[in-house]
Amino acid sequence: MQGSVSSLKAMSLLILSAIIIFGGVIFIQAPTTIVLISAGIVVIALSLLWGIKWEKIENDLMDTLKTMFPAILILLSVGMLIGVWIASGTVPLMVYYGLQLLSPSVFLVVAALACAIMSIMAGTSWGTIGTVGVALMGVSIGLDIPLHYTAGAVVVGAIFGDKMSPLSDTTVLASAVSDVNIVDHIKYMLWTTIPGFLISLVLFFIIGLQFRGQSVAGEELQLILTTLEGNFNLNPLLLLPPFIVLFLIFKKKPTLPVFAVGIILGVILAIGFQGRGLLEIAIALNDGFSQSTGVEIVDEMLLRGGLTSMLGTTALLIAAAIFGAPLKSAGVIQVMLNMILKLAQKGRSVMVSTFTIHGVLFSITGSYYVTYSVIGPMMTSVYDKYGLHKKNLSRTLEDTGTSFAPVIPWSVTGAFIAGTLGVPTLEYIIYAPMTYLALVFGLIYILTGFKIAKAENTTDIKYDKNKALS
Repeated sequence: MQGSVSSLKAMSLLILSAIIIFGGVIFIQAPTTIVLISAGIVVIALSLLWGIKWEKIENDLMDTLKTMFPAILILLSVGMLIGVWIASGTVPLMVYYGLQLLSPSVFLVVAALACAIMSIMAGTSWGTIGTVGVALMGVSIGLDIPLHYTAGAVVVGAIFGDKMSPLSDTTVLASAVSDVNIVDHIKYMLWTTIPGFLISLVLFFIIGLQFRGQSVAGEELQLILTTLEGNFNLNPLLLLPPFIVLFLIFKKKPTLPVFAVGIILGVILAIGFQGRGLLEIAIALNDGFSQSTGVEIVDEMLLRGGLTSMLGTTALLIAAAIFGAPLKSAGVIQVMLNMILKLAQKGRSVMVSTFTIHGVLFSITGSYYVTYSVIGPMMTSVYDKYGLHKKNLSRTLEDTGTSFAPVIPWSVTGAFIAGTLGVPTLEYIIYAPMTYLALVFGLIYILTGFKIAKAENTTDIKYDKNKALS
């Protein structure tokens, strides 16, 4: 049985896949899910034609879906969490306070900073986006700020905090697979992350200037506040669920049980404070909050959530697996890795190759849990060979993985963000420059040799800086 296709056929599969995806998404503007499934079908058909057994493709597909399944469960949990937190009055109360405390001109900057702080403390971008981020989207509607601006600010803050937190699973994983001390890893990431974050804050400040002197009209603001007061019992105790959820996440408790606690608390508060029946709560969990207030702008804030709201995102992740798995089965990924090891003869070319191969591999699979585990262990010895500190490797993994994830619509993180905030990737991403500027700065540093650390232990390595950076 042939284990993989030839190098030429592997590159043909990769190029053809890229043409189908970019052509379908950008030019035809077909739904991303259908485009990915179509690309997957083409790859599977050619792989079978070229001798790859269906059993191998099926096994790789099941393995890929297995790695995505926890993310799918979290997606569904977040949908239910949002639905019941609105029904309980938790999200309406956060919106109520936000409308009274935040000025439109500084809202985007404050939103990014708030999400950054929360994400650093909690160690999770998903937890921040699914709680604070959702509330900020509601405030954004009330302040008449376009949702794609707010989504960009939420993403920038949440991803920045995720990268800078020693509690983050991606930060821990990237440093672990690269054999780098986590504190050294975080400090080294500052060079590629801080510039993009500051540029993003400047962008948010400039965007906010158009709202200077603007505020929600007195009558409109009062209408929103009065409507919230009339439809919900706005007791400060309703803030208990997000505080408990974020505390448990901060304590590194498993994500699914934590969200389950949040859902249960939401159910209890919905019954105790809002007087909702079990059927009404069950509908909110499944379909989202659906009780119209009779005021259009308030309904736009609140009529959302529910398990079914995440089914489209779940389908997107499954489609990504259908596309990515047969590429692995055909040996495309291994062919690409072998080409790196064969062609990269000097330190700079090693880093450029790592940067490129991980970016491409992540764009295909959409899961850094997979790509970090593949690229990290394989490249550590190569970095040692050329006298390069392995924190160069761990930083590159995060710059082309964690930071870049919101840019890829079919990635686990990109799909989660679009589904949770209700804003398509291509609408918010231009307003989240940190996500792609990390790649720009990372590549500049590699090409110029700026902030490229040499190996500390060179007992067995004769380090030549000119060779390492040539």
